[in-house]
Amino acid sequence: MTPHEKAVELVDYFMNFNPVKLSDYSKIYLPTAKKFALKVCDEVLDKDGYNNDYWQEVKQEIEKL
Repeated sequence: MTPHEKAVELVDYFMNFNPVKLSDYSKIYLPTAKKFALKVCDEVLDKDGYNNDYWQEVKQEIEKL
């Protein structure tokens, strides 16, 4: 999976995530989904043994979306 494809997959996951409904207006929008996806990248980058170049590229692709 390319970094761009992974970025889209992560953001789409959070965009389609259904949080506990606090009101009829409870929905995750793109800026929030991007923040969540960036947090996932940061967590992966903090771990040893992962392809940091790949995850840095994923992070850059998320920021471009």
